[in-house]
Amino acid sequence: MMPRASVLVVEDNDLERSITVETLREEGFAVEEAALGRRAVELLGSTRFDVVLTDLLMPGMSGEEVLDAVKATYPATQVVVITAHGTIDSAVKAMKNGAFYYLTKPTDRETLVMTIIKAAELANLRQENTLLLRRLEGKLEIEGIIGQDPAIVEVVKIVRKVAPSNSTVLVEGESGTGKEVIARAIHRLSPRAALPFVAINCSALPDNLIENELFGHERGSFTGATERKIGLIESADKSTLFLDEIADLGIGVQAKLLRVLQEKEVRRVGGNESFHVDIRLLAATNRNLADEVAEQRFREDLYYRVNVVTITLPPLRARRSDIPLLANHALNRFSHLAEGRVKEISREAMEVLLDYSWPGNVRQLESAIERALLLCEGERITPRDLPDEVRSRKLAARTGTRSDRFEIPPEGLNFENFERDLILQAMERADWVIAKAAKMLGMTYRTLQYRIDKFGLKRGESRVHATD
Repeated sequence: MMPRASVLVVEDNDLERSITVETLREEGFAVEEAALGRRAVELLGSTRFDVVLTDLLMPGMSGEEVLDAVKATYPATQVVVITAHGTIDSAVKAMKNGAFYYLTKPTDRETLVMTIIKAAELANLRQENTLLLRRLEGKLEIEGIIGQDPAIVEVVKIVRKVAPSNSTVLVEGESGTGKEVIARAIHRLSPRAALPFVAINCSALPDNLIENELFGHERGSFTGATERKIGLIESADKSTLFLDEIADLGIGVQAKLLRVLQEKEVRRVGGNESFHVDIRLLAATNRNLADEVAEQRFREDLYYRVNVVTITLPPLRARRSDIPLLANHALNRFSHLAEGRVKEISREAMEVLLDYSWPGNVRQLESAIERALLLCEGERITPRDLPDEVRSRKLAARTGTRSDRFEIPPEGLNFENFERDLILQAMERADWVIAKAAKMLGMTYRTLQYRIDKFGLKRGESRVHATD
């Protein structure tokens, strides 16, 4: 018995309709019938049909209008039109407008049945594709790509397009915008998804340790190398390697990485043998790599290898309409911290969230909600549960000040003095712990260390006036 498919027969001639309905039912189809086009549209509103078989010439609503209604609302459903010899031109026109096929009256049983079977097969295929796409969309949402802003919608479209390929992808964006989330989504939607996603933060380690992590080493290659170590590049063979903050790689490591991408070979530190590797490289940066190339801090040849497809993530302040979605997602994600007691974010608290500029982007928003859940005493998050820096922006708005905006004084500004004072202030607040100060300033550890050395800053130094 053939797979059971549902068919709607639309025919104003009672005899012809009853013969067609009986024939299809005898062949195992589930059949509904309508004598007029308007009745057919009513049935379509309550039941999903695989195939609509409709006459073209009917009183009131024509078969062409039925076709238009089906295509506009139920794109997976296939329409077969049936017509007399004198209206074949209309049938051809209907096919151009999206009909699956046309049949001429009278139609023999075999032709009718085979046409309906083929139409039903196509309808089922398109329905499966639609369900698959929805599953993929759900997977992306699970991975954290949440939002309805056009910029994020466009990012999701690019992710879907590039994921099946082996192309290198560069993800740009400020810290906290979700660059690794995007990279993981690309991996999960790729043919390499069955193997582990291999990631490293290039700003977290100095060059010698980064090289060792990426390339591995042979036993005895340096003091302390008591056994062979397999590097992350080898570990990512047949899978995906993600280099977060790739701009922080030293020039020497960049040269070795370029060789891996060009030759598809890797050599461990202290080794003489090269090993073939098949990796897909994904990279991320919160800097402008083109500027880094211009300043000769990043190799131009590596830049062109890395920058095949670029995905730019907008900062949260540029998509404020997504803040409620992201905040409620974080509320559900961290609800266990309050043992499920906290059910919602109050209107006043949401206004505070919407009014803040979020320099730390999505990561900062999630941290704010996590903190609120830990401190909240009721069933709703209120403004007092939010961090001071988030609430202060709302307070400034009420008092008529603009705490998030810096105005250049009339006498002008010495930018180097301003930068020096800002870094010194952050270091003092962080008790001279570079990692904490870097987080305050939205910099990487290595970038802040470079600026501290540049200005020769030391504990106990006094600040200078930025207008001097």
